[in-house]
Amino acid sequence: MPGMTRTETILVVDDEPGILQPVQAYLKQQGYSVLTASCAKDAFGILKNETVDLMVLDLMLPDLSGEEICARIKETSNLPIIMLTAKISEDSQLHGLNIGADDYITKPFSLKVLVARIKAVLRRLPQSELPTAFQQVKLTATETKLVQILSRQPARIFTREELINAIFDERFDSYDRVIDTHVKNLRKKIGTDAIQTVFGLGYKWGANG
Repeated sequence: MPGMTRTETILVVDDEPGILQPVQAYLKQQGYSVLTASCAKDAFGILKNETVDLMVLDLMLPDLSGEEICARIKETSNLPIIMLTAKISEDSQLHGLNIGADDYITKPFSLKVLVARIKAVLRRLPQSELPTAFQQVKLTATETKLVQILSRQPARIFTREELINAIFDERFDSYDRVIDTHVKNLRKKIGTDAIQTVFGLGYKWGANG
């Protein structure tokens, strides 16, 4: 019918039925179309044949690690990925962001928090709102949002806390280094001068276009 929007499809990849089944049921209850896989092989098969808007990806799988799956996907796709991990260390979480994940959730987690994170990541799209010079660059949803925020107010210095709150929409607990990691990844893609570090304060936009 005219005016209707397409139901967003979430692919949940986890080999624990105790996680996969309740997540699938809750996401369906929230109005999402849900696909599931318990291994990397099945996940790649689904991605090849289905349109997926976001992936919820467990770190530990029987055939490939979540990091390897994420890295492979990000080589050719901007698919938003939220990592599920039992590893609570800061370095472990930042490693996932370094290889292209948009967000992470540590186990055990609340289903309501998972849905809030999914909504937050999906709200960071689309790339068409980027400055023209960067619209053809393959950015993650989080990187896209970061460029949008900084480029709209190029004279403003944003603190890390301000960027965390603006990007993640909710006041989730996040390390300051999460922003540093995304900035580092962005500089590799759009140039080292695109985002300026203002020491002791935060970041500001430094690119033209």
